[in-house]
Amino acid sequence: MSYATVRSCTLSGISALPVTVEIHISGGLPGMSIVGLPQSAVRESKDRVKAAIVHAGLKYPMVKIVVNLAPADLPKQGGRFDLPIALGVLVATGQLPEDSLDNMVVVGELGLTGYIRAVSGALPTALAFSQHSCGLLMPLANYSEASRSPRTKLFLAGDLGLLVRQLKKKQLKAMQPSTAAVTKRSTREEDVLDMSDVRGQTHARRALEIAAAGAHNLLMVGPPGTGKSMLASRMPSIQPSMTTKESMETASIQSISHGGFNDDDWGHRPFRSPHHTASGVALVGGGAKPMPGEISLAHNGVLFLDELSEFPRAVLDVLREPMETGRINISRAAKQCEFPAQFQLVAAMNACPCGYLGDPDIQCRCTPDQIARYAMRVSGPFLDRIDLHIKVQRIPHDILQADGEAESSQIIRNRVSRARVKQIKRQGGINRLLHGKALKEHAELDKESRQLLNDAAERLVLSLRAVHRVMRVARTICDLEGEDQIEQKHVLEALSYRRVDD
Repeated sequence: MSYATVRSCTLSGISALPVTVEIHISGGLPGMSIVGLPQSAVRESKDRVKAAIVHAGLKYPMVKIVVNLAPADLPKQGGRFDLPIALGVLVATGQLPEDSLDNMVVVGELGLTGYIRAVSGALPTALAFSQHSCGLLMPLANYSEASRSPRTKLFLAGDLGLLVRQLKKKQLKAMQPSTAAVTKRSTREEDVLDMSDVRGQTHARRALEIAAAGAHNLLMVGPPGTGKSMLASRMPSIQPSMTTKESMETASIQSISHGGFNDDDWGHRPFRSPHHTASGVALVGGGAKPMPGEISLAHNGVLFLDELSEFPRAVLDVLREPMETGRINISRAAKQCEFPAQFQLVAAMNACPCGYLGDPDIQCRCTPDQIARYAMRVSGPFLDRIDLHIKVQRIPHDILQADGEAESSQIIRNRVSRARVKQIKRQGGINRLLHGKALKEHAELDKESRQLLNDAAERLVLSLRAVHRVMRVARTICDLEGEDQIEQKHVLEALSYRRVDD
């Protein structure tokens, strides 16, 4: 046989797209040519394939080999096509039975000795075929990651020579679903961060709890050394546990990123804290080969922006759209990708260049003009998208050194989890995502509360977006207290988190 086809796939964002690897062998000068928009790593596979086949003790044909990766207009990236190309060559030359790869999708990178190396994006690849009858043949090194998708019919291989012998004898067995890795939450060093370490700051702790319950965005403003970063770093300790679906989504993004999949991160909400020198592309993603940025790596978790006013204004403004939509679309001349970005923003900043505006103990040295220019570094539309604005004040030393422990993260987390369950049961999602009819239905205000909100909106000059955010925060406060109807006290507390410049 001089022709063979092998099913494979490539990744576009976190979506797996089918690719057919066609092998044609004909007379002519010996060599392999690969067509179908292959990028550099794919074009170089011809040398890896030849060396791996020879080292495995198999015969590499000294003829003209044409490899077509269809569809031809879809860019192909990475070394994941090495294994399907090698197996296709062996089928085309009669060294493997024609039906040995029927109903099977193949991905894998080859080493020169025939070792099958891990590929990026193993989890989203496995998830893409979880509802299909076909099997997925992939590297044994991706076992821990791919087995997180228990419904996928997995075939694993670690060496080309051994794989060929198993295919010839029909001894390649699918991994049983019962052997999939246990999807339990692991323990990490970060788990030792506890809210009991925070002394005082009652107002900030309350805001942090509300933010965690409804996944609301939070801004903390205050002098240096008041505990803003300390509070933000403990946000993951009071957030509800991730669902299996959320864990899959977050791990899929990690799988295609530069850092790759880490089994220890499974079940942990991500906490990303980029430096203020980060570019807009670093935050939202991009590049010649579109990669997820910080907002996507923080999907289902927290994006902490410390020293918010030190970020360039143009960089912060690129976050405005994904903060509303929960996704980011990256367009390039040859490719478009969409990444999920349902992150919770927690930001911290000083009130002025010297940092001590409003501090009762240290006098501010800034002029009114300097303070005004400093405030202009963060645009109004960006601030309007943040649900809770709080001041964090300096705590007296006698309170910091007082005996006794504050409320622990576990106690707060239990309240947050109950409120989150209440939201999911009532509306099928978190309060931050309430929009349109759902907001009107599930955050309905009585006549007195509505009048209170309208009066406050006129007095504080709140936009319609800000009014809707106040309603969502009031709904979350109501859920934390275990009540069904939003009352005036809930609206009043929600309004208290809208202004920090009093």
